[in-house]
Amino acid sequence: MSSTPADQRLRDLARLRRVRDRIDREYAQPLDVEALACGAHMSAGHLSREFKRAYGESPYSYVMTRRIERAMALLQRGDLSVTEVCFAVGCSSLGTFSTRFTELVGMSPSAYRRERAQVTQGLPPCVAKQVARPVRNREAPGTAPSLA
Repeated sequence: MSSTPADQRLRDLARLRRVRDRIDREYAQPLDVEALACGAHMSAGHLSREFKRAYGESPYSYVMTRRIERAMALLQRGDLSVTEVCFAVGCSSLGTFSTRFTELVGMSPSAYRRERAQVTQGLPPCVAKQVARPVRNREAPGTAPSLA
């Protein structure tokens, strides 16, 4: 029985969902494309291409976005330093963490913590949680390129 391209695509999508679910569960663990690809029985190149095609970003970018989302929640709590948050979410480089955080959120981790503390001060925890809820893939607003 031969497999059609559509059948192969469905199998790949199921594997990609499992990879994404693994990233969501294990974002704080060391994850690299090779390990994710091995677990999905795909080559690293094929996984990267298909993941980006399916989800709009590379596996590495998805891992970092997931880590930044969690970091936003931890920074909002205010009981951990930026360095502690960096390592708690699985980043091994404070510089890379800060750069990626700033790219996605639009401000440094320490500025985010200061701002969030002010925004949620005095609110009941259930309301503060909704107000400060991280938004997936929220790229920081940048300046529009000039076409003139």
